[in-house]
Amino acid sequence: MKPGCSHYFVGVTGRKHPFFVKRIAILQSNYIPWKGYFDIINSVDEFVIYDEAQYTRRDWRNRNLIKTRNGLIWLTIPVKTKSRFSQKICDTEINGNSWCNKHFNSIRHNYNNTKYFKEFAEIIMNAYHESKSLKYLSDVNKLFLDIILSILNIKTKISCSSEFNYSGNSTEKIISICRQAGASEYLTGQAAKSYLDEERVRKSGIRLLWMDYSGYPEYEQLYPPFEHRVSILDLIFNMGTEARNFMKSF
Repeated sequence: MKPGCSHYFVGVTGRKHPFFVKRIAILQSNYIPWKGYFDIINSVDEFVIYDEAQYTRRDWRNRNLIKTRNGLIWLTIPVKTKSRFSQKICDTEINGNSWCNKHFNSIRHNYNNTKYFKEFAEIIMNAYHESKSLKYLSDVNKLFLDIILSILNIKTKISCSSEFNYSGNSTEKIISICRQAGASEYLTGQAAKSYLDEERVRKSGIRLLWMDYSGYPEYEQLYPPFEHRVSILDLIFNMGTEARNFMKSF
């Protein structure tokens, strides 16, 4: 079944009645994520940003990778951490704004020679300029998310976990959000197998689907060898409007 499609069930009278299959995904916000993050967004009808989850250090929440002549480097947003175990992503404040210029300068230095850098440079530069006035990490991540979704022409509905009422463990929270969103299918990555009760999800009537991140095609990328685990900006600057051809959901 494809998301967002009408199918039919046969009622007691023998007549066919249409029903709508809605698929959602729930992930924590990341800073300029890799292409797989956007593939999962493009594979669902509604994508829920789970920013009420615990903030995790040395993770993708506030950093990501770009390619350079000397290998991969991290672009990291400095944040204020109040508590190691209870601080939510949505409550995580950014520590200053000098990182904005540093990140864009690093991007410009390493991607200036790509085919499509000049086409998208101003958009990304403006995003960093706007980020200087933002207080919270979630807001910066959402800003870049919206810009990249627009570049890729992804029309998926984006929601925030704060719009839903939920409680319990990880599995119960997912089931609750799915039900409130009217979803019959839940798409997630393989990492969720470490905490998700698959049987409990199935018994709730929600079809559980697993995202396959294998088999991505390579594209013309600077500084070999080829690396898939970099920010989506790498794909956009190298391939421009053809970026979608090197993603799986299109």
